[in-house]
Amino acid sequence: MDKKKVIDALNAILENELAGVVRYTHYSLMVYGHNRIPIVSWLRAQASESLTHAAQAGEHITTLGGHPSLKIGPLLETNNHAITEILKESLQHEKKQLEHLFALLKMVEGESVFLEEYAREMIVEEEAHIAEVEKMIRKPE
Repeated sequence: MDKKKVIDALNAILENELAGVVRYTHYSLMVYGHNRIPIVSWLRAQASESLTHAAQAGEHITTLGGHPSLKIGPLLETNNHAITEILKESLQHEKKQLEHLFALLKMVEGESVFLEEYAREMIVEEEAHIAEVEKMIRKPE
């Protein structure tokens, strides 16, 4: 296992999760209308989950002897705060994180059960989240 590449992959995950904290917190502040309360609660829960995931990635980095990044992943501000647009941006963000996680899994598969299981658990969570967001965007038939 190439420890440096694994640490770099974990730092990419960490940076993207920290971007999620900022992104979801911002979105939660920009929701208006009669469905505000449940949507804000959901967005803030996503921000909290991103912070937890960032801490998990950071713990794995330090376990490997690395240094967790202080960078934050890309932040997109479209100034379009319609709920559907927020969800579409969220979907892009989550799909990018899924790419990072699959890259990590490929690096550690068969090399570290600890990191392999971490990657798999995170992939399961991200795929479930993506499925939920896709359902939220989908128009009823």
